[in-house]
Amino acid sequence: MRIVLDAMGSDKFPDPEVQAAVKAAELWGDEIILTGNKDLLTRKLKSFNINNAPVRIIDAPDMFKMDDKISAGKLRRLQTSMGVGMDLLKNGEADAFVTAGNTGGAMATGLTRLGRIRGIKRPALSVLLPVKDGNCVFADIGANTVCKPIHLLQFAKMGSQYAEKAMGISNPRVGLLSNGEEEGKGNDLVKETFPLLKDSGLNFIGNVEGKELFGGEADVVVTDGFTGNILIKSSEAVAKLLMDILKEELMATPIRKLGALLAKSAFGGVKKKMDPREIGAAPLLGLDGLVMIGHGRSDEKALLNAIKSARQAAKANLIEEIKASL
Repeated sequence: MRIVLDAMGSDKFPDPEVQAAVKAAELWGDEIILTGNKDLLTRKLKSFNINNAPVRIIDAPDMFKMDDKISAGKLRRLQTSMGVGMDLLKNGEADAFVTAGNTGGAMATGLTRLGRIRGIKRPALSVLLPVKDGNCVFADIGANTVCKPIHLLQFAKMGSQYAEKAMGISNPRVGLLSNGEEEGKGNDLVKETFPLLKDSGLNFIGNVEGKELFGGEADVVVTDGFTGNILIKSSEAVAKLLMDILKEELMATPIRKLGALLAKSAFGGVKKKMDPREIGAAPLLGLDGLVMIGHGRSDEKALLNAIKSARQAAKANLIEEIKASL
């Protein structure tokens, strides 16, 4: 297994990337390839006693800001950490590429360096949402703000393959996010997508609302990127608000503090389940190569789990399975 890690991706690069690479190489014995500024990464790596762990550095001297106006041609020529990493993936020198860099940059670089899987109209950015009794593959969360029914159908097929092959969910239940459970509810996009999913051969359970989504009644839920982005950011904000209020109330009196101490392990379990670092990354579905996207705030733990998720998807041969399903 050869995993490429974008060493210039996270908000605090390259420290968490180098730490995660060394840890992953020691844990699994896989070759971890760091792409980025070679001199900087070499200095950082020297501070670790890596014990012959298979960590390799490949130089990627170029960097650009996401507000820079760069043509597709120039994006192909730039030797950025994303570009160099995805070239390794395209050339068969790596099995997966992991980045905590800008999502738009990953999408643009992926489309120019890897291209789309043949037949895929739009790649989709997915996320594993914590829901009752597990996780749900949710897409799209922002890559495509305007979608057509065929796009949501393809998101569902790709998400179903990810849930089945990489997560081990047999015959995953697929839902369509809507403002009502009944067939015929929703906007034009939902109404036109419903019959496509119904006749798709997938285990389509119909429209789902927020309560079914977070209640764990579906394994895969699809929507357009505009709606998905609002939902994911709102759910993150609500989760943080509830945790902050709970902490404030528990610290309000000595008796409550004692109760909080007694329930500390339970609160720890809740925090762990809601912590996005436990999953680390989710695939950018539809690119002709396995690209995993993590959060910009990713630390060593998040990136280590991102590498773990990439290993699982690569072992499941996710890209080839998606191609076969289409």
